[in-house]
Amino acid sequence: MKRRERTRHLIELGGLVVKAGLVDLTDDDRAALYGAFLTVAGKLQGEERRNALALWKRRGKRAFEAEQEARNN
Repeated sequence: MKRRERTRHLIELGGLVVKAGLVDLTDDDRAALYGAFLTVAGKLQGEERRNALALWKRRGKRAFEAEQEARNN
C-alpha cells in the first residue's frame, strides 16, 4: 500500500511540472529541470525561505482557482 501511495504522489508531482509548462519550456531537458529545482531548493535553504514560500503559495493558489473557474464557465 505504501508503494502505491508513493507512486501516486510522484505522479502528481510530475503532473505539476507539466501543468506549470516546464516540460515544454525546457524542451523536456531533464538537466535544465533538475537545475531549476536545485535553484528553488537553494532559495528555500536561505534567508528568503519564508517570503519565497508565501509568494509561491499565493501564485499557485491563484492559478488553481483560475483553472477551476475556467472549468466552471
